[in-house]
Amino acid sequence: MTNALNNHLFEPDRRTVVRSLAGFAALASLQMPAWAMGKMGKTFHKGMDEIGGPDAHLHIADGLFRTGKRSGHGIGMNGTIPGPLIRLREGTKAKLMVHNMLDEDSSVHWHGLLLPFQYDGVPGISFPGIKPGKTFSAEFDVRQSGTYWYHSHSGLQEQMGHYGPMIIDPEGKDPVEYDREHIILLSEFASMHPHRIMKKLKVAEGYFSQQKTATFDGYDMSAEERLMWGRMRMMPTDIADVSAPTYTYMINGHGPADNLELPFEPGERIRLRVINGSAMTFFNIRIPGVTMTVVQADGQNVRPTQVDEFQIGVAETYDVIITPKAGAFALAAESMDRSGMAQATLTSQPGQRAGFPELRDPPLLSVIDMGHGGMVEGGHDGHGGMDHASMDHSNMNHGAAGIPKPAQKASEDHSEHDMGGMRMRDTSLLPGSVDVNAGIDMVAMNPQDRMGFPGLGLDDVPHRVLNYKMLRALTPNHNHRDPDREMELHLTGNMERYMWSFDGKKYSAVSDSPLRFAHDEKVRVKLVNDTMMAHPIHLHGIFFELVNGAGHAQPKKHTVIVQPGSSATFDAKFDEPGDWAFHCHLLYHMHAGMMQTVSVAFPEKAG
Repeated sequence: MTNALNNHLFEPDRRTVVRSLAGFAALASLQMPAWAMGKMGKTFHKGMDEIGGPDAHLHIADGLFRTGKRSGHGIGMNGTIPGPLIRLREGTKAKLMVHNMLDEDSSVHWHGLLLPFQYDGVPGISFPGIKPGKTFSAEFDVRQSGTYWYHSHSGLQEQMGHYGPMIIDPEGKDPVEYDREHIILLSEFASMHPHRIMKKLKVAEGYFSQQKTATFDGYDMSAEERLMWGRMRMMPTDIADVSAPTYTYMINGHGPADNLELPFEPGERIRLRVINGSAMTFFNIRIPGVTMTVVQADGQNVRPTQVDEFQIGVAETYDVIITPKAGAFALAAESMDRSGMAQATLTSQPGQRAGFPELRDPPLLSVIDMGHGGMVEGGHDGHGGMDHASMDHSNMNHGAAGIPKPAQKASEDHSEHDMGGMRMRDTSLLPGSVDVNAGIDMVAMNPQDRMGFPGLGLDDVPHRVLNYKMLRALTPNHNHRDPDREMELHLTGNMERYMWSFDGKKYSAVSDSPLRFAHDEKVRVKLVNDTMMAHPIHLHGIFFELVNGAGHAQPKKHTVIVQPGSSATFDAKFDEPGDWAFHCHLLYHMHAGMMQTVSVAFPEKAG
């Protein structure tokens, strides 16, 4: 079986492969390190050590984690949260050995890495998971370079600290010149166990949102806008499912109270490798007084682009170059809902702390985020004014109890959700591939491609902000070919019932019905977001090209943010055979069902 897999002589059944790979996980476990002895017997250190290739060992264990005044159950690796930095080199062979010291199954997914699918680390799709006390070994040729990371794909372990950074140095000369580097691994920590968080989200999806209040005091909204949102029983401040004060936002495992310092010498070119390893948080990154030059996105080199701020979605990575003068500078990672901030001080003078900016006012959702882009005055791609003249709110019924009556077929009328000319749930707009059910509480009426949108709350700031249309591949693809076919997938959900899916189908309903692709097939995939939340969609094992108007210089990524009520399109060449996960990287959305399997056929045997 293994030789056949390695030689690509046939396309195996997923269940057969998962069963056969159980042998890998049955390797003899090594003796447990001293720090891993005893359930919750040790406290994890903050930050990460570095372990180099070609052989690297990761030991997963329970422990106590503290940041500021918050403490709770953590799952870390090699005694730290985050786990250790794994440093590899392109053109070598890597052997990564994962030892599970937990009393439950675990896993490690190598996020963004190109490797045989059986080592990708997704239980039930590419391997059976790592049993307690067992070891899993992933051996592969390193055929890429850049900034990546790794994390658990088992249950909700990632939220508890099971993640870490990975850097792959290029085989030849690095096109990015720099004198010093700092890893900026963003994450969050909660004292509350993630299963309790999930339970509370299912009961009341707005339970953790500090910004989601019953009034609009302090917000610059007209009386008509307040009336509209009130009648819809929706909140324009409903930006994040979980936020501060439930979360402490961290950089490299350090909360704001830790006063994390990142040293430098004046005049140095510093490479910041920014990784969003959080479970649920989008961050806005800025260093007041310092220009950032974006040189890499998701591990792929891009043409240098100067910005003053950028939003990074969950699972994305950006590398930026800065050249600060002498002094101390605030690296501010503000959560997208602006309820909290991760902080570090870049300093040429040890002990000097930078002054951090105050949290900005929370952003507000608009009719564009409801999928009604045509209603915005002036056609501004952002949060412009609402055309209230054409809107009759009298029939709007978006009650807290969910859908007032059982879901009907797409051809039937849904006037109970009619908002004048704007229907919140007009399922006649959906293609037949979407399963219309109680898991869909909104349909985007006029979803726009928003590749040029910088992120919620950043479309009207007075400085330069990154957006996807600004990204250009450093090396153009002159072998560009047209897609063989096109497909459309809808991101669907019911926010009040906390149900999330693709095309109205939860993963549990389609786990044995993967999206199938021929080997080397090129497909243009359009993602339509029928919800009012931004979703970071991640494809395992394969890089895709953003269709952003760059032609032969379309940038490659492994994760794309699909803005609320909007669409995003990418071209993917399915040349990595096997079964791969495809999912929203908001952890609780994936856990609730927004996930699919992509199955790529093995190449036919020559002759």
